[in-house]
Amino acid sequence: MNSVDNKGFDLIVIKEYKARIKSGGKTFSFVTTDENNNDEYAHFYFIGKYEGRDVVYDAVLYTLRLDHQSELYEVAEHRAAKHFPQFKKITYKEDENGNLQPLDELEEEIGLYMAEVIMELEEEDQVKVKEHVEIDPNTDFGIGLDAGLNVEKITPRVIEKFIKDFNEDTLSLDNTLYSFQMEDEAAG
Repeated sequence: MNSVDNKGFDLIVIKEYKARIKSGGKTFSFVTTDENNNDEYAHFYFIGKYEGRDVVYDAVLYTLRLDHQSELYEVAEHRAAKHFPQFKKITYKEDENGNLQPLDELEEEIGLYMAEVIMELEEEDQVKVKEHVEIDPNTDFGIGLDAGLNVEKITPRVIEKFIKDFNEDTLSLDNTLYSFQMEDEAAG
């Protein structure tokens, strides 16, 4: 897709986004249709430059802890797919009352196997992540941006600083490799 067809480069669309962002009093606007927005993950729009032109960035910013958990899950799922010839992704379904239905026997077995793999990967510190920014110019709208930062929480202040540093080309990423331990839910 070239930038002529991409509405994220359209000056009228950019003007609309600038107005929406300004009305929120920040340098960005959350994507309100993304139910995943939380302390460790934010999906938002901001205005920046790409190859010298104004554009709407469709950005996702998340903590390295969340990135690490995601990587652990991916590795565990990959190993489970190799271990179980009849592998299927685990999908949680709700009954008519909104309660989670029990997993079938195979899903239960796959889930337990994946949990063991994740614990093993953690114990052996096999999965590491580092701060990163990935730009995807081949999206339907604007420019896609995916970034992981070594912060405790993704707050509006963290997002504002990220956008400022990104737009001023002063963003400095930490190349240190990190791994995290899953927090024990019962202990908290």
